[in-house]
Amino acid sequence: MNDLITAAFVQQFADGFMMVAQQKDSRLQSTITDIGGVTGTSFTANNMGVTAAVQVLNRLGDTEWQDNPNDTRVVMMSDWDWATPIDKYDVPKLKANPQGPYTQNGVAALNRAKDAVIYNALLGNSLARASEATPYTTIALPNTQKIVDGGVGMTKAKLITTKKQFRKNEADEQNGEDLYMLYDSEMLEDILSDTTLTSADFMAVQMLQDGKLSGKWLGFNWIPYEALKTVGTVKTTVAYTKTSTQFGTGLNREIDIGPRRDKRNAIQIYIGESYGAGRVQENKVVTVDYQF
Repeated sequence: MNDLITAAFVQQFADGFMMVAQQKDSRLQSTITDIGGVTGTSFTANNMGVTAAVQVLNRLGDTEWQDNPNDTRVVMMSDWDWATPIDKYDVPKLKANPQGPYTQNGVAALNRAKDAVIYNALLGNSLARASEATPYTTIALPNTQKIVDGGVGMTKAKLITTKKQFRKNEADEQNGEDLYMLYDSEMLEDILSDTTLTSADFMAVQMLQDGKLSGKWLGFNWIPYEALKTVGTVKTTVAYTKTSTQFGTGLNREIDIGPRRDKRNAIQIYIGESYGAGRVQENKVVTVDYQF
């Protein structure tokens, strides 16, 4: 009789965790204007409008002023957190240390929330205020900056119209702007399936070989983003410039790991942060709807 447990009955625990497929990094924060730290519940952005020069037709005449139109955008901050428990009785049973991967999972979740805040700011209403004594007003993205779905998917015509709008608004690379376009898997399929777009005249052969929209194309930096707004069979993507939207950080990712004595000393991982994003110039944002 052998009173030892044989190797056949020994269970080998994995020494690491494999992260499920997900977006881990913030893809949109670097594509807009980051103003850094913010103190308080909001921050403001001041816009100065366009003026025109006046031809002088008489000597020593009265000065004709060109008053600068302006508005002040107000961006409200929002608070976000993520928490998860690790039962203290589970820790010695695991060969892997869960705290590191669990924390990474929380950071990934908050990065996706950050991108959602930025995306919604690009599409949604902006708050404006003339002075402290006046009420807030909302500014929606004008219909002239929206391309409707037209019952079709993403087409060459829609992409050309989008680029045309930035040129019309003097908001393209000719004015030193960085242009960005969000795309998801449905857009990728439409674009790679369109022979007029994937010909040598329109797209670098390397893009077809890689099967992705990499680098610059049509003057846009293409950013993969699968969380596009979806209503029925219509999705909404957005093209924008870096200066179109501002982003500020309040609480800058505070991570706390400690015991919860009210939960049998379970280890709690808690991450908190706050940030806000607001569109500050409508003529630098174009939304595009498409069927999928």
